[in-house]
Amino acid sequence: MLSEPFLTTRHEDGCDIPLLVWRAAAPLLAVGSAPLGGGIGVRRWVVNATVPMSYHRDDPAAHLAELAAGLDLDGPGVGLLTGVDVAEVVTGVDSGVRVWATVGLGTPVWAAAPAPAPPAQRVGTINIVVYVPARLGDAALVNAVATATEAKAQAIWKLGLPATGTPTDAVTVLCPADGEPAPYGGPRSTWGAPLARAVHAAVLAGGAGTVVPWSDRRAG
Repeated sequence: MLSEPFLTTRHEDGCDIPLLVWRAAAPLLAVGSAPLGGGIGVRRWVVNATVPMSYHRDDPAAHLAELAAGLDLDGPGVGLLTGVDVAEVVTGVDSGVRVWATVGLGTPVWAAAPAPAPPAQRVGTINIVVYVPARLGDAALVNAVATATEAKAQAIWKLGLPATGTPTDAVTVLCPADGEPAPYGGPRSTWGAPLARAVHAAVLAGGAGTVVPWSDRRAG
């Protein structure tokens, strides 16, 4: 089981900067695109850390590992970064599936844009953490990431934005490491369907508010 996240801060560059931390009661199987702990493997914790819009480090995985060490998080885990204030995390729940999303839509883009967009200066990251209460097979885990991404894009469309996401979105799906593996994670599967609904609800709710960069919020 993955815990509810707790909000804490770390002192960095003269500021107290927020971050969310999830702990697992037992090691979980995970798949995702996070800078730290991406891919498929067993994970014990998740961190979603706010960074100022002036963030300039080019080693996010190392930075996240440092944050985890400062929190006494043992073993392998997942680390995510965002310019959004993670205190604004939104939760979606459906049939036992739990989703947490921090939603920044300052830099919406089409995935199949004809040319790379210029470097963005506004907040623009959607981080999604999903817990499914049943073991998923490896293919189902990969399919679950695709399902979460489709549901995210559907929510963005419903918000009226001409985009499928932002350039720096990340998704992590976690499930128990033991048990009979469910073979499917698509949007009409036993676990993919509630996953899609929960992601859609969380991204829609998070995107409906006005989200500004953490550094701008702090300055205000």
